[in-house]
Amino acid sequence: MHRRALLASSLALIPAAGCGETASALLPQRPTTGLDPTRLAAAMTAAEQLPRLHNVIVARDGQALAEQVFRGPGLDTPVNIKSASKSVLAALGGVAIGQGVFAGVDQPISAFLGDRFPASPDPRLSQVTLGHLLSMQAGLGSTSGPNYGAWVSSRDWVRYALARPFEAEPGGRMVYSTGTSHLLSAALTRAADRSTLALARDWLGEPLDIEVPSWPADPQGVYFGGNEMRLSPRALLKFGELYRNDGMHAGVRVLPENWVRDSWNGRGTSRWSGNPYGYGWWLRSSGRHEVRFAWGYGGQMVFVVPDLRLTVVMISDPSPVEQRDGHVDRLHALLDDGFIPAAEIGAGQA
Repeated sequence: MHRRALLASSLALIPAAGCGETASALLPQRPTTGLDPTRLAAAMTAAEQLPRLHNVIVARDGQALAEQVFRGPGLDTPVNIKSASKSVLAALGGVAIGQGVFAGVDQPISAFLGDRFPASPDPRLSQVTLGHLLSMQAGLGSTSGPNYGAWVSSRDWVRYALARPFEAEPGGRMVYSTGTSHLLSAALTRAADRSTLALARDWLGEPLDIEVPSWPADPQGVYFGGNEMRLSPRALLKFGELYRNDGMHAGVRVLPENWVRDSWNGRGTSRWSGNPYGYGWWLRSSGRHEVRFAWGYGGQMVFVVPDLRLTVVMISDPSPVEQRDGHVDRLHALLDDGFIPAAEIGAGQA
């Protein structure tokens, strides 16, 4: 079913605010400046009806105007953000470039991982750059999906990922692979001579004033690059706001100038969704609005709609499902047909 129809079927069951108790009971206690209260209440009620959705935060201009926990952990509890970790890792890559730890996105990964290459490497391996890792354009065979289990069960995740046969040319077609993202974590660790955990705490945790708990590492001690990070929903809101504000937080530059612009420039394109992918962020449109989003398995989402000054965090049950159940499509529909219209109508209130 189309996303718009998915949400419409939920909204049709919701009385308009002022015509019943359901919608009005969900209005935030503080004024919804910049968000239409009727649309917001209806969308929050529709959100509550999604059994896998744990919580939602809707913020405009950095102010959380709606926060609700439907089930599961609270908003300050770190949760597994799954592949939204890739967006966080990409931010660390940007800081590393800004601080000179990396020379730039065109630097070959051989500068840091050459000694981990196979004994007789494919010559194309020397052409793979840091930028290719960030945009999933390394060309190396995927370690995600059906290949994931064998990869994380291997003795050396880095060597395994580097030894994958090429499916595309470096810089060419996007090949989504968590192993590619893990190579970035390994390169960061080697270049900075510090763990990715330490860098995340220093480069993001401290300036954003968020908790960055430890997360799993590979057998060699390289922290998992691209999965299993844990951040709270409120920490994710600050992360999304960091990107919405062009890498600035509280008047302090955290990400290098133009890093957000470069990250939100589509390079590869998903063969599954058709959405472009930048440096750790997915791109799509909702009507006339550009949407940038971090996406983790099961529905761990950070949506940024720059022209509406809107940031929305949605956290879902990360448990595996036997087959696609349309949950992530419903989350996109909540944004498209609920929160974005609330911001459009409420623009005059801002």
